[in-house]
Amino acid sequence: MPTELPQCTFEPNKLILRLNVTLQADPQAISPVVDGVLAIAREMKCAAGKEMEIETALREALANAIKHGCNNDTSKQVQCCVACDESRGMLIMVRDPGKGFDPAAIPSPVVGENVYSEHGRGIYLINELMDQVDIRRGGTEIVMQKR
Repeated sequence: MPTELPQCTFEPNKLILRLNVTLQADPQAISPVVDGVLAIAREMKCAAGKEMEIETALREALANAIKHGCNNDTSKQVQCCVACDESRGMLIMVRDPGKGFDPAAIPSPVVGENVYSEHGRGIYLINELMDQVDIRRGGTEIVMQKR
């Protein structure tokens, strides 16, 4: 039985767009969600010219939620909320039902032997590509902003 995720919220003032999507913890569900978010963002001109950064960060966040937060268990769900704000740009939240993680415990993928690792770059990339990143709820929720 899927774990019920609480509704996500953004400050409602000046929101141009709000999208809430719940997807099964299946890697094949990532592309349709990302493609839909980007189509809406382009149409609404939300964070115009920043689509590549948004796409990559959203793909990484969803992949991490599915792989680590749900342990690739397709009976579990990931929640994704997107909002476009006139003054703050695009806001994206991804939440999973997992145990969470400590962001400080993640080794840097650009230091020492980690450079040669085949994984472990998702959070690093998200932080590099987005203007603001907050990891909340004990590591089960990531909120990203692109202006």
